[in-house]
Amino acid sequence: MTSVYEGPVCTVGLQPAHITTTSSARRERKSALKAEYQQKLDTLKAELDKLRPLRPEHVAALKDYSKIGLTYTSNALEGNSLTETETKLVIEDGLTIGGKPLKDHLEAVGHADAYDFMLSLAGQRRLTERHILQLHRLFYRRLDEKEAGRYRTVPVFITGSRHLPPAHAQVPVRMRTFGKTIPAKRKQLHPVDFAAWLHFRLVNIHPFIDGNGRTARLLMNVALLQDGYPIVIIPPILRREYLDTLESCHAMRREPELFFNFVARAAIESLRDYLRLLRSE
Repeated sequence: MTSVYEGPVCTVGLQPAHITTTSSARRERKSALKAEYQQKLDTLKAELDKLRPLRPEHVAALKDYSKIGLTYTSNALEGNSLTETETKLVIEDGLTIGGKPLKDHLEAVGHADAYDFMLSLAGQRRLTERHILQLHRLFYRRLDEKEAGRYRTVPVFITGSRHLPPAHAQVPVRMRTFGKTIPAKRKQLHPVDFAAWLHFRLVNIHPFIDGNGRTARLLMNVALLQDGYPIVIIPPILRREYLDTLESCHAMRREPELFFNFVARAAIESLRDYLRLLRSE
């Protein structure tokens, strides 16, 4: 097979000029894109801060709006068949939707419970391993009380993914290390990148038998709320991009910049939505 590059062989430590230039240009584009996202986030966040303190009725309305939206979308990403309207009826009115699986109802109610706990953490600046376990417990207890809030004791395989999570024996140690790293990462990263990092690290470890994605999205939003950002919702229409981005980052085995950018775009849209809702009053 003929080599694509037919110039002289490079000595160790040197690269052809065009390869170096291309790599450098790619890094510069990524850096510029990241700076653009962060500038938009900071500008929109400043606009939201100018409207604070929000009126109590606005706060209550936004909480209810996000509770249904986050529960519906987060469950739908995992295959739950309830529509947004049906999710609202299940959570707010306690109704059973004919023809829909019991599991889908239990996921909606469980997620709503975990959402309330997520809001209770919003006024803190701490995130611990215990908080993660409690988020999972509240979501999963109606589905499997024995496994709720407990690390898995069996191997897991992620459907459609080449990523192989760590062996179950390694999970407690990985999670303790993850928890201990959180304060330093919070200081190091932009708040939205930090929230995305939490999400990515949790799904990378995949510590639970089920419910990892939903726990990760709740955890991400705890961090966003603690830093004064609105809740970020990933709509089902973006499911393929969301999963593909996570898959790419699992394969890279370094800081998940692609996922940081994905969450940054979602956070920008969330900020815009909140500003529109508040200014329409």
